[in-house]
Amino acid sequence: MVPAVRLRLVAELVQHYLDRIRAEQIELRDGALASYIPELANVDPEGFGLSLSSSDGYVYESGDTAVEFTIQSISKPFTYALALSRIGQDAVDARIGVEPSGEAFNEISVDDVTKTPKNPMINAGAIAAVSLIPGANADERFDRIREFYSACAGRRLDIDMQVYASEKATGNRNRAIAYMLTSFGVLDGDPDEVLDVYFRQCSVKVTSTDLARMAATLARGGLNPLTGRRAIDADVVRRTLSVMVTCGMYDATGDWVSAVGMPAKSGVGGGIVAVLPGQLGIGVYSPRLDSRGNSVRGVQVCRNLSSQLGLHFLTVGRESSSTLRAVFDVHPGVRVYEVQGDLLFAGAEQVLRSAEHARGGYDVAVLDVTRVDDINDAARGMLTGMRAGLTAAGKEAYLVDPDGRVVPPDRRDDYDAIVFRTVDEAVEAARQWAAG
Repeated sequence: MVPAVRLRLVAELVQHYLDRIRAEQIELRDGALASYIPELANVDPEGFGLSLSSSDGYVYESGDTAVEFTIQSISKPFTYALALSRIGQDAVDARIGVEPSGEAFNEISVDDVTKTPKNPMINAGAIAAVSLIPGANADERFDRIREFYSACAGRRLDIDMQVYASEKATGNRNRAIAYMLTSFGVLDGDPDEVLDVYFRQCSVKVTSTDLARMAATLARGGLNPLTGRRAIDADVVRRTLSVMVTCGMYDATGDWVSAVGMPAKSGVGGGIVAVLPGQLGIGVYSPRLDSRGNSVRGVQVCRNLSSQLGLHFLTVGRESSSTLRAVFDVHPGVRVYEVQGDLLFAGAEQVLRSAEHARGGYDVAVLDVTRVDDINDAARGMLTGMRAGLTAAGKEAYLVDPDGRVVPPDRRDDYDAIVFRTVDEAVEAARQWAAG
């Protein structure tokens, strides 16, 4: 669970990155509101929130993170996961494929051979997924869906009844899809009842922080890091994230995977949820959409987060090798933190948060990066910023960096008093500082 005391040092460093990345897009006003659902055209187009949840549940927020909006198509991977959990993969695969469609999200189409929806991330597949959730009636089916979403978010989620009514009154294209699926034997029972549940699930209200926590639950393999409760099995998460990678951003998925590299899902309410497995979850809200139905600011923010913080999923193997090799006291008031492997944003955040959480137990922290193989600019900035937070608290921080991985040789003079070539040199300086 997250410590009750706010971890000021790390929070300030990470907050700097989030605020800056969000600010870079604040003047971007391209795109338009989703007017085909009349109620969505009434939202404030300037709303803009960015939330990031670490895999242990610590949340960072920037902007309008308390603004509620409707989840819309971001509901699709979660209902798909619930269907996999309730009736099993074979039964779901018999009704919904997993191949990219290359089509708009609301295309009236099925696979030419199987006559089933091509994947669960387009409307046809999402409507089919709703029909697979067990329930005696529409209310019971929706209650199970909402309970699952709430378990992933860590709080009870409610419906925006006005958006629900607006979607139900104007959802003729989805009616065409549902009746087409019924004609092919994909939907059992009353298609209008299935649609009613679908409209309700799309109208569930969330914040960008809810999305970040739902993403973090997927990042933790189905364990909600806020509540500590398992919401979903790990094998279901793996299947769900796989489909999000290949289909989550509709006909922009290829560009997304190349540039951002995180399993993700967008919604016409303006939200985007993105998952970096094993590390973190991201939630973004900005309601102006591009021609593909994706948040304009949201896409750009995620691109910048990925590039500036090193979050592309193809770096996960490197990031997973980043560990605190050892933590030990070498002198009263002097604690050494040894880091090894590749150090990117998520690894640096965890190292600094470990040091911050325990700072009552030392006067000087010595960070040894001798065994670090590689480091990116985000991690470098966070480590060099570590000292400011400690000195503000009356403490000190030294760095052991013989190869100049954190502080390059041409900047060594700027840090001469706090950067050392060996642990022994740093410990001796720390001992003298602590003594006096």
